[in-house]
Amino acid sequence: MRQFSSFLLFLPFLLLLIGSPAIAADPLAIEDSIEQYLTGPGPTVNPTVAAEPKPSDSAIAEVIAAKLMTNAPDGKFHAESIMSRAEIAVILVKAFNLETLKPMVTTPVKFNDVSSSHWAAKDIEIAVRTGTMEGYEKERFFPNQRVNRAEAFAIFANAYGVFQFPDATINEILSLYPDAKDLPKWSRRALATALNEGFVNLGADSQINPLKPMTRGDMAYALSKYLEKERGRYPINSPLRKNPVP
Repeated sequence: MRQFSSFLLFLPFLLLLIGSPAIAADPLAIEDSIEQYLTGPGPTVNPTVAAEPKPSDSAIAEVIAAKLMTNAPDGKFHAESIMSRAEIAVILVKAFNLETLKPMVTTPVKFNDVSSSHWAAKDIEIAVRTGTMEGYEKERFFPNQRVNRAEAFAIFANAYGVFQFPDATINEILSLYPDAKDLPKWSRRALATALNEGFVNLGADSQINPLKPMTRGDMAYALSKYLEKERGRYPINSPLRKNPVP
């Protein structure tokens, strides 16, 4: 009980590190804190409050088969693991073939915290050049920073293509979700696209939970829904499909 109470005292600061784009949080420290929380004694779960639906095993298998995500070295998917900005860049470049798009940013892309040898450097550059993601002030990208659901689904919608809904339509779409009021203003148009297209796994009573961390399970759900749309949009072996069936 003492360990859990101590964690509760630290939790607001931890969430601030996770959700604030202005703080270059130490990813190892965050991971250690989260691991302590997950492996230590936890609070009693209220059965009336449901979390976002987890992706089905078939959805995860489909995403893995499409080579958009992979299992960890231990052979498990770890759907509850929190995603970083670098991981999201790599997955979306692959899923949406972003390298084939005409760059929106023509000037050199360079970040002080992303070296040329960084494992995701190429995909980060592509994501920024295509306008899918943006950097921060002082030429920083924060590749290890954890992402909340509002930012992650907005980035997903950017990669997919944000619908230019009029403000009235955006308000109408978002009015269906009671916690849409918690969305950052800049994310509303992109989230309207993501929600309208069914990419967002919702919690109880259609909760978006925009400030919760984005997990691998959340991303697998969105990708599976995207692949489902691709199957319906083009014939099974069309070269226009992102992942044609052999």
